[in-house]
Amino acid sequence: MPVERLLPNDDARDLIALTRDIADKALAPKVDDHEKREAYPDGVFETLGEAGLLSLPYPEEWGGGSQPYEVYLQVLEELAARWAAVAVAVSVHGLACFPLFTYGTDEQKQKWLPDMLGGATIGAYSLSEPQAGSDAAALTCKATRRDGGYELSGSKAWITHGGVADFYSVFARTGDGSRGISCFLVPNGLDGLTFGKPEEKMGLHAVPTTAAHYEGAFVPEERLLGAEGQGLQIAFSALDSGRLGIAAVAVGIAQAALDEAIAYANERTAFGKKIIDHQGLGFLLADMAAAVDSARATYLDAARRRDAGLPYSRNASVAKLIATDAAMKVTTDAVQVLGGYGYTRDFRVERFMREAKITQIFEGTNQIQRLVISRSLVAN
Repeated sequence: MPVERLLPNDDARDLIALTRDIADKALAPKVDDHEKREAYPDGVFETLGEAGLLSLPYPEEWGGGSQPYEVYLQVLEELAARWAAVAVAVSVHGLACFPLFTYGTDEQKQKWLPDMLGGATIGAYSLSEPQAGSDAAALTCKATRRDGGYELSGSKAWITHGGVADFYSVFARTGDGSRGISCFLVPNGLDGLTFGKPEEKMGLHAVPTTAAHYEGAFVPEERLLGAEGQGLQIAFSALDSGRLGIAAVAVGIAQAALDEAIAYANERTAFGKKIIDHQGLGFLLADMAAAVDSARATYLDAARRRDAGLPYSRNASVAKLIATDAAMKVTTDAVQVLGGYGYTRDFRVERFMREAKITQIFEGTNQIQRLVISRSLVAN
């Protein structure tokens, strides 16, 4: 059932209605087949780009939608409720645009940002490495200065949309220590840039996740974003927003699982009545609904703080932690509601459970979120 949303104005309500219409027509009819076949959703991102759904939180002057973050996140949630892999890729695209928009020069933004925000080019975020996931300061991929630019050498890992995206926000080492990381806007197709085979994942099958390998790939100096050594500052500021995107995706998955469980419980009978009328199951569904509503409230609170210009880093971690843990619990309970059917691939809830798991891991594991939250409680 459609979520009744509290939205700030008529434009936002129209945008959610548009999103639902596109999601129901362009995503929902394809998701089951594409996820089973692990087939890339050709044409879907072009459709979303043409509708302006890839650039909502960015200003109109650069081709964005000038929407508050609280509205953008609710659009992500609606997309995730139909197709989580697509919603994750949309969130990652927004994350990949952040370094250029926030730290790029006007000349850099004029050159690349309109195509990125208009959906002509799709982006990916390349921070993690095989031995440096949560510990971003341990990056070893190097960017060595050469005449007119940098040569990149090393490997990156866990890139959503890897090999398919048109550009990558890449973090590589230009010096020593935590202040020796820099950020580059790397186009696909560079000589010396190759991608590994897609990872065989538990879920999110339709959008590839790969490693990238740089062997002396030359990146012109104009593609350095911010100053040398500013990379971790850029990465961490982007991740606050990215964590909210994943929180919204997690709520979308959980809402979809709740809807499937409610529909099944209203149809299936046992001992002479609908199973939803049995108190034990009814209470389970009530707990699921409360978890979804609570998780949504946490990401909206953090987004409203962001929109108001208030500090929101801790709130983003809280939202990511609460929403993704809730998604894991709600999807697992949805499988329980459907019983043996829930354990089969004939019903979507088993896919929702597999998809929910990764939300507890990427954009900083939930253990990292607890670390961020606990450190925020220590007096300076």
